[in-house]
Amino acid sequence: MTTIRLTNTKTRTKEVFEPIDPDNVRMYVCGPTVYDRAHLGNARPVIVFDVLFRLLRHVYGADHVTYVRNFTDVDDKINAEAQRRKGLGDPRSLEELIRERTEETIRWYHEDMDALGALRPTQEPRATEWIGAMIAMIGDLIARGHAYEKAGHVLFRVRSYQGYGKLSGRSVDDMIAGARVEVAPFKEDPMDFVLWKPSTDDLPGWDSPWGRGRPGWHIECSAMSHELLGDSFDIHGGGIDLQFPHHENEIAQSMCAHPEADFARVWMHNEMLQVEGKKMSKSLGNFFTVRDLLDKGIPGEVIRFVFLSTHYSKPMDWTEEKARQAEATLRKWRGLVAGVEPAPSPAPSVVTALADDLNTARAIAELHALAGKGDAAGLKASAEMLGLLVAEIDTGWWRSITVAAGTGRATGQGHAPSVVVGTSALEDAAKVLSEARKVALASKDFSRVDAIRRALSNAGVEVRMSKAGIELIPGTNFDPAKLEALK
Repeated sequence: MTTIRLTNTKTRTKEVFEPIDPDNVRMYVCGPTVYDRAHLGNARPVIVFDVLFRLLRHVYGADHVTYVRNFTDVDDKINAEAQRRKGLGDPRSLEELIRERTEETIRWYHEDMDALGALRPTQEPRATEWIGAMIAMIGDLIARGHAYEKAGHVLFRVRSYQGYGKLSGRSVDDMIAGARVEVAPFKEDPMDFVLWKPSTDDLPGWDSPWGRGRPGWHIECSAMSHELLGDSFDIHGGGIDLQFPHHENEIAQSMCAHPEADFARVWMHNEMLQVEGKKMSKSLGNFFTVRDLLDKGIPGEVIRFVFLSTHYSKPMDWTEEKARQAEATLRKWRGLVAGVEPAPSPAPSVVTALADDLNTARAIAELHALAGKGDAAGLKASAEMLGLLVAEIDTGWWRSITVAAGTGRATGQGHAPSVVVGTSALEDAAKVLSEARKVALASKDFSRVDAIRRALSNAGVEVRMSKAGIELIPGTNFDPAKLEALK
């Protein structure tokens, strides 16, 4: 069996992964708060842990891996959006408006992550479905002396857990000195964090022994992971931005509620994302969602490839040049594997790279080597291991129509032209442009050629012209109907 090595944030070492139960390998990853579209940084942990999910399924069997990623659907930002809609005159109840917002946001999230080639987790619990489990865990923490009730709030006593700070490598006093902590009159200690807080009549709430209220953020993941994966499970993952305070607080409350257990044995964190060398922010004008890129015609597969080109433990820089290079590579690879059945299993070199702490950059280098040898079957099977070249995200963006100079005959690249959506219109456009170009070369008047190129661009088609001929490349926003006027 393949030996997997993973870097454990908690021990700061690369360790041989040995699951608690090889017949039920369990992983929990913190999911999104569903108040708006997922931005590009939100997609990085999705892709990172999707690759790990694929690797675990390959090694232990698809039926022996349980992957849980939650939806946080209890949040002040969700409430604020529902209140905004109600303020604009929507007559429905706040609960209905909140439900509508979370449903549409979860649907957007699924659509966007599907476009990136991410497999759906085994289970996707919503926080609102597990309020009872959260209340039970909070009650247990109070009974054990690790939490206390005051002014309608329940708070966790951070200093009651001696291991607090080991994940992030800081002492409690250092955290107080260096972090922004909420100072409140109901806290025994500035570092104590909220497990339960009261709700006013105009906000969502649930009945509890401490009055009507709603859970704090951290208790949600502890309760859901316990209910779905047990007292101890194998891997807990998320972005490095969650290491403190979220994951630190998860460990504290989970270990105090179940002191005989391990909670998560391996902790993994992906580094942050930058855009063109700078931190993504609205003030810099470089903040965008996954949907923004997809709507610009950048295929989800290209986004995924760029992400996988950098090791998950390193900061990743999204650039337009990387996207162009990824597109060129994937276009070539898709053409190579078109119509080819994948090999029975991925290349051992690719599996070895992934088993070495998810070294996706090295795995991609191995894919280049397979392509260079012309091993189409091996390339396809190995790329699928990384979630690339899979049928589910083949939208046809990579296919093109070419007209060789002097022939006037349009042919398709990658697949027979008959399988390309809108091929007839694209073939006709290629012939029209080829003829117009021939006339322009003789007359030196390129106005007709320029007009055709503009029409093609408006239809979502990239035009490449060279001495060898013309290549028309439809993007994901290709609209064949806009080419009808060129016939």
